[in-house]
Amino acid sequence: MSVVHAARRERLLARLKRPILLPAGAPQPRNYPANLQPFRASSHFLYLVGRPLPGAWLMLTDGAPTLYLERPPADDALWHGPPLDPAKLADDLGLPVAPLDALTPPPETLSLPAMDAATRAEQARRLGRAFTAGLLDARDLPLADAMIDLRLRHDEAAIAGLRAAAEATVAAHEAARAAIAPGVREHEVWAAMQFEFTRRGMGWAYPPIVTRRGEVLHERGLHRTLEAGDLVLIDVGAETADGWAGDVTRTWPVGQPMTPTQAELHRVVREAQAAAIAAVKPGARYREVHLTAARTLTAGLVDLGILRGDVDELVADDVHALFFPHGVGHLIGLDVHDMEDLGDRAGYGPGRTRSERFGLGYLRLDRVLEPGMAVTIEPGFYQVPAILNDPARDPGDRLDRATLAKFADVRGIRIEDDVLVTESGADVLTDALPRV
Repeated sequence: MSVVHAARRERLLARLKRPILLPAGAPQPRNYPANLQPFRASSHFLYLVGRPLPGAWLMLTDGAPTLYLERPPADDALWHGPPLDPAKLADDLGLPVAPLDALTPPPETLSLPAMDAATRAEQARRLGRAFTAGLLDARDLPLADAMIDLRLRHDEAAIAGLRAAAEATVAAHEAARAAIAPGVREHEVWAAMQFEFTRRGMGWAYPPIVTRRGEVLHERGLHRTLEAGDLVLIDVGAETADGWAGDVTRTWPVGQPMTPTQAELHRVVREAQAAAIAAVKPGARYREVHLTAARTLTAGLVDLGILRGDVDELVADDVHALFFPHGVGHLIGLDVHDMEDLGDRAGYGPGRTRSERFGLGYLRLDRVLEPGMAVTIEPGFYQVPAILNDPARDPGDRLDRATLAKFADVRGIRIEDDVLVTESGADVLTDALPRV
């Protein structure tokens, strides 16, 4: 893989012709300094180096790029075994390796803020300026734009990583489906999924969502017991050893077939997803993919009698967002929401900004799709009391609350897949997983 990463480094330098310093980041303590959380390197570092090396710094210059490593403590071998061999690491990565105390970046060096406070403080000390998590200094915008330009369209090695993550994610969801039964707790379903990741040497790309409370979009609890007649929403994705992410959601019945009302709404969400996936192709604007899902979902809700009115008018007035408030998806790559550490600069094309509309404000991506881009497609239907009971969002007689009450056994349904944009359309990387 050193050839792949060397080519990426060369492409980045060719765009900027400026010194670049990118940290891997440092492990974070859980509750006392020696009890460390599992380390996950910066995605920008992984993209250019390919190995999660705690405390490492990549320095790119017109001369030879160099990887700088911290010297391990004197007693490190006692606790953690033999240290890395710098000569072997340099050979493996195709990068010269030097001790961190030899790093002297020039004043004009560009960098991107690390996620952990300790590394940001070290960035500030070495470069003589402040860094803030999630905020880009104007001086570093050329580097951010160059990284976005490189990472938006995945090369063959990246696509292989996404396919590996997709395979593991599908296997984990299959294991979850087999584990679902009345009396089973949510964390038992998650354990079946975690086994599929662990046996492949992978972890999870984001905290798992396994819940009978599907209306809570990012539910983190795993303590409830599943009951017959529930729908369990499972939003879980694998992460490969070198950082590539999967992100899939399915909503399954517990202990019995879906009720007629559950089946009807599940069909409406499936149709919205199918229409959105069919809209994914080079030259399509992702905002329109989202609106395609919104219109299809709205048409289904009108057919069921839940909403009343013209479909286009209902979507224009954001009535659909009472049930589908989030965007239809996002970029996916080394981050499950790829490059969101760079904010909307990554997700939104030049000159585009987030809408203030309720039905568009949570859209994470508004770019024209190109071959090599990877996105998720994840429409949903949710009955969120805080939204449905908000007087400011009351659509009047366009919402038939009496009909909606007949669907009380549906709290939330989401169906999500990972999609690669190809020259001719879309390749659904996770299509092997049934939706029904």
